Amino acid sequence: MGDHVGGLTEPQVDEVLALVDAATRQDGVAPLSEQSLLLLRSGRARSLVRRADGVIVAYAHLEPATEEESAAGELVVHPDHRRRGHGRALLRELLREAAGPLRVWAHGDPPAAAALAASEGFDRVRVLFQMRRPFEGMPPLPEPVMPGGVSIRAFEPGRDEAAWLEVNRRAFADHPEQGSWTLDDVLAREAEPWFDPAGLFLAERDGRVIGFHWTKVHPDPIGEVYVVGVDPDAQGLGLGRTLTLVGLHHLRDRGLPAVLLYVDESNRAAVRLYEGLGFTPYLVDVMYGHTPGQ
Repeated sequence: MGDHVGGLTEPQVDEVLALVDAATRQDGVAPLSEQSLLLLRSGRARSLVRRADGVIVAYAHLEPATEEESAAGELVVHPDHRRRGHGRALLRELLREAAGPLRVWAHGDPPAAAALAASEGFDRVRVLFQMRRPFEGMPPLPEPVMPGGVSIRAFEPGRDEAAWLEVNRRAFADHPEQGSWTLDDVLAREAEPWFDPAGLFLAERDGRVIGFHWTKVHPDPIGEVYVVGVDPDAQGLGLGRTLTLVGLHHLRDRGLPAVLLYVDESNRAAVRLYEGLGFTPYLVDVMYGHTPGQ
């Protein structure tokens, strides 16, 4: 059976996290995004579950529609309970709850997800590459070239949140998922065990933050180019490449074996930049979209 739950109890959250871990081990890729996991752990997720014999065997997260974006969802079925209709039932429930256009991510682009999406009238609408670069056995990283009048320093918690949010909003004005971050979104990540202000670099000019590179270290261990943003007023300075290299040098100097990043397939300029720095495709995430009546 399935039910809609506004928020889960702590034991239910633990049950879902165990389900996510089982799916990650089976599939080799996490089925939920970082944002979905943060909302789940905080009890703020809008959740759908399927149970069998009183145990949660499938889970879906729904992000309601906003003025800028249609509703979005993710779902996962425990490996021991697949091919029993749980995924299809949750997908249809997500459509009912969305009551309009719906986007759903399939992390790792598994064939079963593609088949389910096609059978339920979803189209492939977005592709996100995960690219990776090892530090060993590769040409040396280029040195960052600092644009004139620009300096780079580390983020200071309690001081820099507002400035970071403003440049993030401007840099990602056409990317609502990233550009609509709030102070709560930043503070939630500052509370995560992986957060390190020494790995969040701010570029300043005339006392104003004009760009940033937020790095992340996963327990695997592997580094991540978490997000790079440049204010539109600072475009054309080569600051994106400079900030990327500053973060890559930081991650390499920590002794990490490799680094990953995510980039839209359609962002050809960014893909070319990362390919030029030695990154190659590793995994693909696919977004499927459904519009009622089409």
